[in-house]
Order: sequence, then C-alpha cells, then structure tokens
Amino acid sequence: MTHLSELGWTPDRAAELPPGTVPGRVLRVDRGRLSIVTADGESRVHPAAALYDEDGVAGPAVGDWVAVRGELAVAVLTRTSAFVRTGAGRTSAAQVVAANLDVVLVVDALAAEARVRRVERYLAVAWSSGATPVVVLTKADLCDDVAAAVEQVAEDALGVEVLPVSSVTGEGIEAVRALLGPGRTGAMVGPSGVGKSSLANALAGRPLAATGEIRDDGRGRHTTTARELHLLPGGGLLIDTPGMRELALYDDLDGVETAYADVAELAAGCRYRDCEHRSEPGCAVAAAIDDGRLDPARFMAWRKLQAEAHRQLLRVDARARAQEKARLRSFHRQLRTQPFRQR
Repeated sequence: MTHLSELGWTPDRAAELPPGTVPGRVLRVDRGRLSIVTADGESRVHPAAALYDEDGVAGPAVGDWVAVRGELAVAVLTRTSAFVRTGAGRTSAAQVVAANLDVVLVVDALAAEARVRRVERYLAVAWSSGATPVVVLTKADLCDDVAAAVEQVAEDALGVEVLPVSSVTGEGIEAVRALLGPGRTGAMVGPSGVGKSSLANALAGRPLAATGEIRDDGRGRHTTTARELHLLPGGGLLIDTPGMRELALYDDLDGVETAYADVAELAAGCRYRDCEHRSEPGCAVAAAIDDGRLDPARFMAWRKLQAEAHRQLLRVDARARAQEKARLRSFHRQLRTQPFRQR
C-alpha cells in the first residue's frame, strides 16, 4: 500500500474524481498504455480515447493524475503545472513533457563552457510551466573554476537558484535533494549528455537509469529513452526526461518575459510603446547596450524567443491569427493613404 500523499496527492483533487473511480499517478506512457501507481501499487491501464484532443495538450502525460475505473483511465485531473513544448519537427502540436511539477531542474554541464543562451531558453519554458525553475550545473568535478562558471550562468538566470553538483564526488546532491521533499515533484530537463541520468541515480541512491560513457570533450552520451516518474527515498518524486534535440516554445510569452525580466523592464522604459529597439529616439534598450548594462547577445536572444512564441501563438490560436491579419490590413491601409507615399 502506498499513501497517496507520498505521490503528491492533495485532498482538494478528490472533488474531481468521477463516481466509481480511484486516483492514479502516471509513471510512464508507452504506446497507448499508461503505467500508473495508486494506493494499491503499480499497474498498467488503457487511456480512454476521449482523453485526447487535437492540440495534444489534454492527453495523459507523465506526472498526471488520472481517474481509473478498472483497467481504464477515464479522466485526467486538472494540472497544477505542466512543462509544455512544441513537438519536434515542423508541427504546431504541443507536447506535455511532464505535469504537476513543483520544481523544474534545468540541467546543463560544467564539463565545457556554459551554454548560457541554451539555459535561458529552457528557463523561459520552465517559467511558463507554473513550477519553480532551478538551474543544476552537473560535472562540477570536471570544471577548473566552478565559482566563476556558476556566476556566469547566475548573471542571466534572474531570480533562479543555480546549484553546481557532481554525481562523482557527491557535491551539491543534498542541495538538490532538499528541493524534493515528501510529496514534491521535480522534472529534469536539458539536452543529451549533460548528466541527467547520473544525477537521477545519485538522488535515488541506486541505479534508476543507465549512464553513458564520457566522451573526450567531457560530455556524456544520451541514455534515457522515455520520460518516467520515480519515487525517491524520503518521499520526493523525480521525472527523468530524454535529452531534447530542440526545445521550441509553445505559445506563452509570459515565460519569456519572466526569464528576461531585465530586458522587458528596459523595453517598458522606451519613449514609444511600439519601439523596435533599433534606432528610435529614447530607446532605453539601445541606451543600456551602449553603456554596457545589457549584453547584446542577451537582447538578441530575447527578441528571437519573443518572435518564436508569437509565431507559434498565431499557429495555434485562431483569434490571434485574425487579430494579426487585421493589424496588417490596417498597417497597409495607412500606407496607401499617406500623402507623401511614393508611387
């Protein structure tokens, strides 16, 4: 028997349960079958076809709570948070990587030079999830100057804790474990080879996932092949995810603005509301770049993610598409009526 609170269950969810069902937490999703854990232990069930939608958001994902009747999951209970990305490839469909998270562990490695822009992208999606992001920098034992590397990342990871760890020496493992207290759920996200599997094993105190050999450049080889939820000693829960070759934003600009709060604040101080931050007079962003307060690379990364999120919003939101078309029509109409327009 497993007490539901150990799995992250809260009593307020009970009102959502349809009559004659029991709650189960999704451990893994495999080709139309769900591995779940209930108060009676682990089992495999089929998800009802009605659970899925065209956008790909509603269907059960790892970390979800589902209502189970017999061998069928008949409902997905309301999520408190979800790490969502656009599916890989040329698609606008969403992919829920993990659900009902308290913390998102954005993992990168200290074995090579920190990829600050990559960390920022993951943080933008993590902030959009509704969970608290934390940056975990692995392979600290392979870094010559850990403090300097942490400071470099922390400068741009505004409002986010940055923890250096080593799965070899044990450095920092307890600090990460402290984030995952009884009933709290965390998900590790990051590219392949940064040490997520080794970190999962270190947190569990036993092998949860196979680990790959270390390459000459200090990076590991990708080993995790499917998202899976694990119960840790002490009651925490951890979702290990495969490395992501690409991480595309879905449709949430809020996460971008939070991850780049310093740039957004500067932009709000521009003289004109529609400032393009190029050569307009009174541009606070350009002034900050000129006097060294803002890294041009960080500004360009902000613009890129803003544009990406806007394009994706237009793909998935019919109302947003209509508004954009109306805006463009109005813009071109104004051009046609300008008295000094060249013909």
